[in-house]
Amino acid sequence: MNKGESVYKFITYQVEVAYEKYAPYSFKVIREKVKDLGLEYSARQYITQIVIFSVGAFAISYLYFYNIFVSIVYALIAMGIIPYLAYLRYKRIYSEFIFEQIQVYTTNTIMEYATTESFVKALEGVYASGVLEEPLLSDVRYMIDLAYKNGDVTESIDYMNSKYDYYITRNMHQLFLQITREGAREAGQALENMLLDIDMLVENVYRDRMDRQVFHRSFVQYGLMLYLMIMLVQYLLGIDTYLKLLEQNVVVLLLHGVVLFNSLFLLSGEKYYNENVGGE
Repeated sequence: MNKGESVYKFITYQVEVAYEKYAPYSFKVIREKVKDLGLEYSARQYITQIVIFSVGAFAISYLYFYNIFVSIVYALIAMGIIPYLAYLRYKRIYSEFIFEQIQVYTTNTIMEYATTESFVKALEGVYASGVLEEPLLSDVRYMIDLAYKNGDVTESIDYMNSKYDYYITRNMHQLFLQITREGAREAGQALENMLLDIDMLVENVYRDRMDRQVFHRSFVQYGLMLYLMIMLVQYLLGIDTYLKLLEQNVVVLLLHGVVLFNSLFLLSGEKYYNENVGGE
């Protein structure tokens, strides 16, 4: 029906149509930001993942069941997990980006306040400086508008705290709220301490990120080794004895349970690795 169109282009187009129709709005926003950052996987990388996951699932499941049909089913299930893994990766990249923006927002607001001695003027300075990107840029603009509308910064602070529930934002906002209500006398030392607190927290977050990367590599290797333990079982029992055991439905169900448990174990580790980056 589409002569001259490559199979690759046809498949990618159909995937894009399905994505636009069914993907959640929040996921689309995150994906667009990841794309803007230049960190989205290319089509070639996705295809490589599909090949690795499907071939790996087929090979491992065949070692368990010696059944081509079952292996094909597992290969298809493995390919179906790829969008979920992409979603987890996007969330991690997006949360890392947001945390870095929060660091920029808090640090620059404190530095601007040292010059202007006004929280709203400090926000305006940060907004105009060009150091922030979306979505924080629009949120800071909204904070400024709320402050001028209400003649008070309380609602602006509540808005930012609810949207970006980080320790450093809440502490900085609380400090500025006290300064606004009680006056700016001797606020310099408190703001310097706040900057040191932010630096210390950021250092801990980046250290945690490196620890997670080390954990992730070791965890994946360990999870894959669990799958391959079936080779040790076959070596100890002998392949003929193992094939006879596969004739029993109870054994087959038990092996499916082992595969399912290992898979959930790996997915839980991936979820932990990709979530709550920068959260306290």
